[in-house]
Amino acid sequence: MQDTIVAIATPIGRGGIGIVRVSGSLVAKIANIILKQLPKPRYATYSNFCDKNSKLIDQGIALYFPAPNSFTGEDVLEFQGHGGSVVMDLLLNTIVSLGARLARPGEFSERAFLNDKLDLVQAEAIADLIDSSSDQAVRCALRSLQGEFSAQINELVKKLIWLRSYVEAGIDFSDEEIDLLADGQIVIKIEKLVEKLDIVLAKAQQGFLLKEGMQIVLVGEPNVGKSSLLNCLAGRDTAIVTPLPGTTRDVIKEQIQIDGMPLHITDTAGLRETDDVIEQEGIRRTKLAIEAADLVVLLLDDNSNQNYSQALLDKSPLIIHNKIDLSNHSAGIQDGILYLSAKTGEGIDILKKYLKEKMGLQNNTEGNFMARRRHLDALQRAKLSLTIALSNVAAFEILAEELRQAQQALNEITGEFTSDDLLGEIFSTFCLGK
Repeated sequence: MQDTIVAIATPIGRGGIGIVRVSGSLVAKIANIILKQLPKPRYATYSNFCDKNSKLIDQGIALYFPAPNSFTGEDVLEFQGHGGSVVMDLLLNTIVSLGARLARPGEFSERAFLNDKLDLVQAEAIADLIDSSSDQAVRCALRSLQGEFSAQINELVKKLIWLRSYVEAGIDFSDEEIDLLADGQIVIKIEKLVEKLDIVLAKAQQGFLLKEGMQIVLVGEPNVGKSSLLNCLAGRDTAIVTPLPGTTRDVIKEQIQIDGMPLHITDTAGLRETDDVIEQEGIRRTKLAIEAADLVVLLLDDNSNQNYSQALLDKSPLIIHNKIDLSNHSAGIQDGILYLSAKTGEGIDILKKYLKEKMGLQNNTEGNFMARRRHLDALQRAKLSLTIALSNVAAFEILAEELRQAQQALNEITGEFTSDDLLGEIFSTFCLGK
């Protein structure tokens, strides 16, 4: 963190405005050479942008944020000039020649975290806000950025610290014959902690759905309408549809949204015996997609009798009878089977409603926050430790260790306890200039 870093903070290409962001100890030196002055802190300063030979590069606005009152906690300088790629590169190269180095993806946010300007959840929320694909996802990411998720985690940690102090005091003064279980406070407080943890976990799971969605794989024999169903859900002709069996020979992936929840739908090669080498490879990839799916949708032709393997039934698929426009069957769910027509769209709304219910997505996301897989994993590990603690309240050493493990899992979420490898993995997914 001794280096001064620089990056273009706006997307590549032409635009009305382009921003170059600098952070570090060389900011004052760079400002005095390029701007011929150090701008007044937190005021927009119109100025020429010059190279180190005083040759004009551009004109624009400069913003200076001295440490520690900046995003990174260091001296930060932003150049807001014209958004052409050549002029941005000229400015960037000039700053690098003055001693700065190109920032890694997410390095500005990483420095903000390391300088205690925000915790790890808030830093991740910046990337989630940029990547949000719906208004619901934006609102959830903003709640995380504003600290709502962190506040609830910190409240859980605070209660855990009290419990650990209470239990470990009993261990340290065991010769005093103090009965820590006499008033039942330990059991009551752990139970309440689990209840609160369940609430936080439920909110986090909703946020995770809005961020990641679920993986759905369409399977079935050739020509049952898998590609037609994919096109119907996507609202466009993503997959080629013909009357010929075996048209789809490779997996085709499409992302759609249902009320803000992203769904990753995979159309697969029809499952059948074949001597075609290419089609065999498509079937092999279909089987791999089935193994990785959150939900398998088994599509059948309502006009013919078809068999399906026990291996598919073991995945508890959603069974859909397609082509009811030909069989004159009414749309809806009967005996756990969904009847629809991908050609006419009849029953598609029922399918969308079912998919929402299957993933547990709620229409009201008020109070939810954005979450990642690592957050869910840490919350689940904390809950497991508390469950074990409840089963061992009389064994104080085990109880104390499980409470410690629960606190450590929660601290991983906000970054109070984390490894350098995890930080590198998290911030490497960020944009340049963030």
